[in-house]
Amino acid sequence: MSPDEAQAGRKALGKTTRRHFLKGAAALTLTGSVTRPALARAGGRQAHSAHRPILAYVGTYSSPQGPEGSAGYGRGIYLFQMDPSTGALAERDVFADASNPSWLALDPSRTHLYAANETATFGGANSGSVSALAIDRSSGHLTLLNTVSSEGAGPAHLSVHPSGKYVLVANYEGGTVAVLPIRPNGELGPPTDVKRDQGTIGPTHAASAPHGSFAISGHDRPHAHMIHSDPAGRFVLASDLGLDQIFVWRFDVQKGRLVPTDPASVPLPPGDGPRHFTFHPNGRWLYSLQEEGSTLVAFDYDAATRRLTPKQTISSLPKPFTGTNFTSEIVVSPDGKFVYAANRLHDSIAFFSVGEGGILTFAGEAWTRGDYPRSFNINPSGNLLYCCNQRSDAITCFRINRQTGSLAFTGQYTPVGTPAIIIFLT
Repeated sequence: MSPDEAQAGRKALGKTTRRHFLKGAAALTLTGSVTRPALARAGGRQAHSAHRPILAYVGTYSSPQGPEGSAGYGRGIYLFQMDPSTGALAERDVFADASNPSWLALDPSRTHLYAANETATFGGANSGSVSALAIDRSSGHLTLLNTVSSEGAGPAHLSVHPSGKYVLVANYEGGTVAVLPIRPNGELGPPTDVKRDQGTIGPTHAASAPHGSFAISGHDRPHAHMIHSDPAGRFVLASDLGLDQIFVWRFDVQKGRLVPTDPASVPLPPGDGPRHFTFHPNGRWLYSLQEEGSTLVAFDYDAATRRLTPKQTISSLPKPFTGTNFTSEIVVSPDGKFVYAANRLHDSIAFFSVGEGGILTFAGEAWTRGDYPRSFNINPSGNLLYCCNQRSDAITCFRINRQTGSLAFTGQYTPVGTPAIIIFLT
């Protein structure tokens, strides 16, 4: 059996739904082919100690009630050591956590790790939580400092402000974003600001979706999916999948407040569902990935006025594709030459060359060697890409051609139950 035949067979047997699409389309049977960016860039700029191993943390779904109502098979946050020559990951430790630590972020000093725990049961309230963990720099071992409310259910993303003073968290199910102050010892304090996304809900079907798509996900209410500051830390941006908007606030770093701007948000194509976004290393271009529309939108970004001006919309899928697909992650290579985007159900990572003015050209795709790639990341040297295949319980490794952007599978599979994110400690 060829790799392509094997891939098609796995897809025909796999689940084909996403969040609320599970309930709304349970009768359908689909067959055939169906930061963290900022951390990767920061890691690529740092020189490694010749005596310090390259470590990686992997967050997982770890509770019986995992993603989209399915079980999570992870055990918490895994610690791996990376072999830079082969790409192999060797497990060193596990921080046991049954609360779905599905998103991770490091502080600028790389001495603390923060985890978004994607649940709705923290403290008996309809909220998820965020954990602060201290890192033993000699071993990578994690020690829990404290856990606080994320101020909304189902936190799906968090990031650390460049000042190192705040954690920013986006609550998907709760439709809120929150600012959590970081105390001098790395612990988290009560929120300094909480915003509830407001606006008009987008249409059920994405305007840009491929022909025959049933990619129905979260256009039932607001769903904050990602939050991150701009490179300078002056403004904070957050995508809302249900509202088809990217919100922009000025950030008051002294008070930890999100200050409204005018206009307050930038629209994306109706129903396309903005999920994640990333800045180009030059800070002048932003790329937004739409989950239901399977599109990337390129923006010019004015750092002085925080203006986002759209200039291109391009599919994350090859032109012959029809049917259902959900995108997941978007990353710019450390050298800024390529943009990578993951497709779930199609189970591929597409790569685009970055041309004049930040315009993208589809350059190719690679099969993830697994099912439902939830996210991926590029290692600090920029020559290896690691993909978290959620439904096949493995991380796969690819070597990056720095000239063409193409991905070549290294043959390295790392078993991890329902992996959700991988980040590197340098």
